[in-house]
Amino acid sequence: MSQFIVKGGNQLKGRIRPSGNKNEALPVLAALLMCEEPVTIHNLPGIGDINSMKSILEGLGVTISYKGENSYRFDASQLISSTPDQHLSESIRGSFLLIAPLLHRFKKAKVYIPGGDSIGRRRLDTHVVALQNLGAEIEREDDCFLATSDRLKGADILLDEASVMATENIVMAAVLAEGKTTVYNAACEPHVQGLCNMLIAMGADIKGIGSNRLEITGVEGLNGCEHTVMPDHTEVGSLIGLAAVTGSEIVIENAGVDNLGLILGYFDRLGVRTQVEGQDLLVPSDQDMVVQNDIDQSIPKIDDAPWPGFPADLTSIMTVVATQARGTVLIFEKMFESRLFWIDGLIRMGAKIVLCDPHRAVVVGPSRLIGTTLTSPDIRAGMALLIAALCAEGTSEIQNIQQIDRGYARIDERLNALGADIQRI
Repeated sequence: MSQFIVKGGNQLKGRIRPSGNKNEALPVLAALLMCEEPVTIHNLPGIGDINSMKSILEGLGVTISYKGENSYRFDASQLISSTPDQHLSESIRGSFLLIAPLLHRFKKAKVYIPGGDSIGRRRLDTHVVALQNLGAEIEREDDCFLATSDRLKGADILLDEASVMATENIVMAAVLAEGKTTVYNAACEPHVQGLCNMLIAMGADIKGIGSNRLEITGVEGLNGCEHTVMPDHTEVGSLIGLAAVTGSEIVIENAGVDNLGLILGYFDRLGVRTQVEGQDLLVPSDQDMVVQNDIDQSIPKIDDAPWPGFPADLTSIMTVVATQARGTVLIFEKMFESRLFWIDGLIRMGAKIVLCDPHRAVVVGPSRLIGTTLTSPDIRAGMALLIAALCAEGTSEIQNIQQIDRGYARIDERLNALGADIQRI
């Protein structure tokens, strides 16, 4: 297993460009299976989850051609299987996005229970019930789902939760279904919008993009297209947090500032200032990080919610930033069952945090962090621990870094270019 040896205390400086959005790239890779013409995707992030998904597609019969930096051409005209590789499928969450495209191509699909981050139970009921409403017959076996359908038919669907992946699966199912589908309580995250925009370029009929009500009229077939994956707003938020806690001046190039939503406003609650310069984002080095109390002087909270609320993937990053801001803040992670347990590592580094329960933590800053041995439990908590190690005194050892590699491309190389001291062992 690889690990990072991190020497903290360095002030970074320079320009860095975020990778493409992982959570957009996974569904667009699944969607290209519905088309027998070539599809070219640009700005595809070179991370573990995407490499696994590409390998799954190759196993299904997709031909992949490299077309330049982060650009690939996919030809799914000669698919040979409706069953993706079990081991690869069980390693990533995004493999469950294959169920609708494979149903369209083969009228059947066998998909395995997906893997991904260990952040508590992540139910698949919303996906399955919606696909059944569209006419699919789905049976659960021990480690997989078996789905069949001659042709899906449009329906009115009210989701019991605004699940991102369930929305993406339903959209892919509906674009080639017979008739009209309406999806209410749909997720509307930027990456969901990215998938919808690519499907429209392929000939789909989707209305309401960016809202929680989608209207989709099925078409007879989809054509090839070129699509560019948007910048990853989670990586942008991670880089803002890194710059803030290390006192660094960093320019985040092509930051996708139009798709940052509440992110900059929430950083402002912790006294972190940013400057928008066109599509770039400057994080100045002279930050006066003071927690901004609510109007009635109550302790503020950083809480996550479905888009356009604050992204759950950034609560771990904000927790680290809060340890270096003067004041007290409540971190309220209410979307996943077990996402705050990694905070024990921060506490061992010297952070003044009270973990109230699996969802709430009170952070009092600033804290003096000291390097120690840490283990990355998932993608975002792993990146948060790396940020903490970079602002800590002394040396830290971060184990299980393949979790970080799943979501952040060559993060050690890119941060070392800014002046960090990260050694991959």
